[in-house]
Amino acid sequence: MIAYSGLTLMQPESNMKQTAVAAKQFGETASAYLTSTVHAQGEDLKRLQTIVGGQSIAKVLDLGCGGGHVSFAVAPSVASVVACDLSVQMLEVVAAAAQQRGLSNIVTQQAQAEKLPFDDASFDIVITRFSAHHWYDVPAGLREAHRVLKTGGRMIVIDIVAPEQPLLDTMLQSVEILRDASHVRDYRISEWSAMLRAVGFATQDAVQQWRLKMVFADWIARMRTPAERVTAIRSLFDGASEEVRHHFAVESDHSFTIDSAFFEAVKS
Repeated sequence: MIAYSGLTLMQPESNMKQTAVAAKQFGETASAYLTSTVHAQGEDLKRLQTIVGGQSIAKVLDLGCGGGHVSFAVAPSVASVVACDLSVQMLEVVAAAAQQRGLSNIVTQQAQAEKLPFDDASFDIVITRFSAHHWYDVPAGLREAHRVLKTGGRMIVIDIVAPEQPLLDTMLQSVEILRDASHVRDYRISEWSAMLRAVGFATQDAVQQWRLKMVFADWIARMRTPAERVTAIRSLFDGASEEVRHHFAVESDHSFTIDSAFFEAVKS
């Protein structure tokens, strides 16, 4: 068995507390995620549309749907989409936006990724985008995704990924947790590949990667980061070594660039 950052060592009581933190954080910022250009745009959304194109009978689960951008992108090409999230407020925003866009095949469901209220083999495709770094227990969430997928179904994970080098990894996790108390971990590509295989997915060898710029002012405003934490993040960047500042392309206003990846896997 593979252990990931001690995720299985905490008691269920701590799980409930961290889950409550995540629900509160995103409930308060739901509208900001609907309009966020970082989340609403991207070549990854276009790639999703290409992947689901022509699958008019497919049932899709948008797991950790956030502002609903995956649901909006794929709904015109599939039979149905379930937009699933921990935050009830986020789901209310998604439902209203889907109605405004005339996407009647999108329904919402409140649930935790690690405990999905769906029958086995309910979906043809499960997609999670920029969500899993908030999950309390990613291996458990992936097991649930595997369970609710039909045999031959496709799992797509899109997320921020940590560098393989420990120094850079540590820096990324530090600024993330200061900015957002609901952050758990940005996983490395090697960790994602291992976790997907461990629960029974067959993964592709080639993983699409790209760089994503975080405009500092927008990045902290979206999560309403407290002023003292903003100061701490700026201080971390200012005091970082040259290799850290170079990797994250830290700018004078503290805007920076991080790594993202697109994983495809199949339930064999």
